[in-house]
Amino acid sequence: MATPAPLRRQVEDRLRQAIVSGYFKPGTHLSDRALCEMFQVSRALVREAIRQLEAEGLTETIAHRGSFVRIMSAAEAEQIYDVRGVLEALAAKGFARNASAAQVAALKAVFEELKQVAASRAEANLLNIKQRFYDVLLEGAGNDYVTRMLNQILNRNALLRATSLSDPQRLPNTVREIGRLIDAIEARDEQAAWEASLEHVRSAATVAIDILNRQKSARSADAPPSDAKNAQKAREQ
Repeated sequence: MATPAPLRRQVEDRLRQAIVSGYFKPGTHLSDRALCEMFQVSRALVREAIRQLEAEGLTETIAHRGSFVRIMSAAEAEQIYDVRGVLEALAAKGFARNASAAQVAALKAVFEELKQVAASRAEANLLNIKQRFYDVLLEGAGNDYVTRMLNQILNRNALLRATSLSDPQRLPNTVREIGRLIDAIEARDEQAAWEASLEHVRSAATVAIDILNRQKSARSADAPPSDAKNAQKAREQ
């Protein structure tokens, strides 16, 4: 029987949030049994959710071992950010050209919410706020192709966005960068909107890639010696 779509999406959303929030860290084994208990749903639902997140690039399945939260390489992250940067800049340029006054006001309202969170250091779902910002931006840009492609890359980029925002200096810088974008949009300056958006994504990329490289170094330092190294040590003893 087909799984009811609303319940399936709920499981997908909850598992996605658990991953991007860092509850399940990169490399974590996603046990069917543990997830069934956590979400109080069937194994079939859990597996469907994992398949969807694997299509988004958040999980991976390894034969005879199971499913894991993906560990993204810095090289892959750089490629994703390159694509995201161009798509996001296109959306910003289109918004500056096409958005109505009401859409500009709606974008500013989400930005004000982000500013308040940054100023108060309050606990908030920053990715949710940023997603609402993108929803307004893409609607006002009026380009269906950019909308589809950017939403797809943002899903794959979810882990990286959470990674960059984990840096304590990233949020204040994000506010400044988006502030410049808002100024350009209010001036209806398409080129300035393009440049401000591209700068924002490139700054996020620099932070995320640096964190990924440090995480890789930490994993390498914590990794157990290989069998060859163990054999070499045994011979030396």
